Amino acid sequence: MRNWARPLGLGGALAVLGALFAPGCLSRADGPFIRQSDRDPDASGGGLSINTDSGAPDANDELPPTAPHAVLGVNPPRGSFAGGNLALISGNGFAGNARVWFGDVELDRNAIVPIDPQRIQVTVPPGHAGAVDVSVQNGNDDSTSAALVGGYSYDQFYATPDSGPTSGGTQITLYGDGTRWNDATEVSIDQNPCVVNEVVSKTELRCTTPAGTPGSKPIRVSTSVDSDVLDAFVYSNSDNGFKGGLSGNALKGDLRVLVLNTLSADAVPGATVIVGDDIASADISKTDESGVTVDSKPGLGPKRTVTVACKCFQPQTFVDVDVDSVTVFLDPILAPGCGPPSGDLPPSGGSGVYGASVSGQVVWPATAEFVRDGWLNVPTPQTDDEQLVAYVLRLTGSPTDRFSLPSSSQAVTPSAGGDRGYNFSTYGLPGNFTLYALAGIENRALNPPTFTAYQMGLVRGVAAKSGESKHDVFIQIDVELDHTLTLDLSPPSITARGPDRIQANASIQVGSEGFAPLPNGYVSRDLPLSGPLSFVGVPTLSGSLLGTSYIVTARAVTGQAGSAPRSVVGLLSAKDTSEPLLIDQFVQVPKLTTPAPNSTWDGKGLAATRAPGGSAVDLFVYDVESAGGLIAWKVIAPGSTESFNLPDLNALSPDLGLSPGPLTITVNAARIDNFVYGALRYRDIAQRGWTAYATDVFFASY
Repeated sequence: MRNWARPLGLGGALAVLGALFAPGCLSRADGPFIRQSDRDPDASGGGLSINTDSGAPDANDELPPTAPHAVLGVNPPRGSFAGGNLALISGNGFAGNARVWFGDVELDRNAIVPIDPQRIQVTVPPGHAGAVDVSVQNGNDDSTSAALVGGYSYDQFYATPDSGPTSGGTQITLYGDGTRWNDATEVSIDQNPCVVNEVVSKTELRCTTPAGTPGSKPIRVSTSVDSDVLDAFVYSNSDNGFKGGLSGNALKGDLRVLVLNTLSADAVPGATVIVGDDIASADISKTDESGVTVDSKPGLGPKRTVTVACKCFQPQTFVDVDVDSVTVFLDPILAPGCGPPSGDLPPSGGSGVYGASVSGQVVWPATAEFVRDGWLNVPTPQTDDEQLVAYVLRLTGSPTDRFSLPSSSQAVTPSAGGDRGYNFSTYGLPGNFTLYALAGIENRALNPPTFTAYQMGLVRGVAAKSGESKHDVFIQIDVELDHTLTLDLSPPSITARGPDRIQANASIQVGSEGFAPLPNGYVSRDLPLSGPLSFVGVPTLSGSLLGTSYIVTARAVTGQAGSAPRSVVGLLSAKDTSEPLLIDQFVQVPKLTTPAPNSTWDGKGLAATRAPGGSAVDLFVYDVESAGGLIAWKVIAPGSTESFNLPDLNALSPDLGLSPGPLTITVNAARIDNFVYGALRYRDIAQRGWTAYATDVFFASY
């Protein structure tokens, strides 16, 4: 147990002031001291009460700015008991070797960024629901110890995911600490019921979000008492929560199909649902006002092909569905003829969400106490066109995103303002996110401009609400980009059509938050390869990057533009650069056999083959486009089904199918980790959800 030195406290400070300015002196040695805030006008003797409390300050007290060592506040003062949020501790007497405790938990050194004698930025550790003291001590000097009683409060529960569409329907999981949830527990978001689907345990339950308005909303959980967490869920019209796809139990006698509009998430009434692969024998129905239809028939299972089509929407087919629930998101056809009578196009989404601005400083570990150092270990510019510069960036959502040099207006240079470091400002979507900074030398006189990064830093847990301006975020540059990551590749078979080269990307994955593209994180070599590929100038996974990993994607492509045919391997992870990373899980490029390339398609059958070898395939996704891409039929099939039949949509109605004329047919063969077709989600039918895939494009007519 630590023996914290007790600061003067409010009463002690007023006693000292009284000794300086009052006619008579009253020292602490003379007896109890008087606190002005304790005046009672109804009491005798002038209404002065005596305060004999000489304990540590409370979070509600106001400490004098002259206290030599004090913790005065924490911003924000609360957060999830899971930790990981960013907080700024304010006070007096902090040093560069400051240690920080939340309750009895001492923070790791990498979670502390001392800014100046009055500020320390920290990443909050996990804890337990309730208030804890926040304590600071400089090194091992007990005389500098200071604590703020109840300085930080851990919320009793948190939600994951913590955001979703305004239409509702997102299944969220609440995790509690010390809770006693049961079947009688009720949940509400912004005073609207969140229907409880399952109470997993006393500390875990799942519910489905109601419709809401954009912005941050509180969640209330009620059992015997109410428990509230502010800003616990964010409504926005993004793809968070739009999961769709296949679910439920094994298909037997009932099949439920829900059809929604991709752009608005509204129900699509009147959509045609075809259960079966032949119009003559299929079950055909229309969705009701809520976008639902149910096909009930004995012996419906074990598998059925489900096609959904609607005028002014792109048709979709799921082949060999083996479960009893299908949720389909249809893409509207954005053509004037599909708008309302006025001729306007369909709306492209619901209400918008205000962005959030974040400002702060890029800082380097001080060589002396709180000195404004910068660009340490970066070479000195050699010409007038070269300059020292740093950029603050957000993580991206894809490991294949390449680093793009930001506008010069976003550059942080040695001439930027700041006290401990160098000022930056950035703007983007609200939420809880991570920022990273790169520092090095750039030359914008060249075409294209060049930027060589030598150092890097990262800060997690930056929380900014919609429309908020977040200040005092400090990113410490504490990692060198001085390592080399080598790839040992086994590319797919080369055909007469391609691929003819390898392109590879390396980035840093920060948990589930996203990816940090690197300036030197892209290489390209012709096939066949003559040796391994190397990324020179990647960071060590230390300091603020501790706990992250290298993520590599490699693509066998055709032409400099990376065209099809191509085969892509993504999300290969490494923790160090000591050994080459083996990449041998390429998917062989698919070849369309039905319809034959450059032939006429009857609209009823699709089939593809692949060369022997390579990775196994979990899913086929076909995109059959007509009218120059205006109308596209998406067909999803399990990897075990290489050929299948489809219902003839144009025979049912010319408004439901493709337009006569040229067709472009894109065939994707994908591998997905831990994939189960009966639990398919819309993420699984897009490249971002594929571990490895191969694509080729063919042409036919209709």
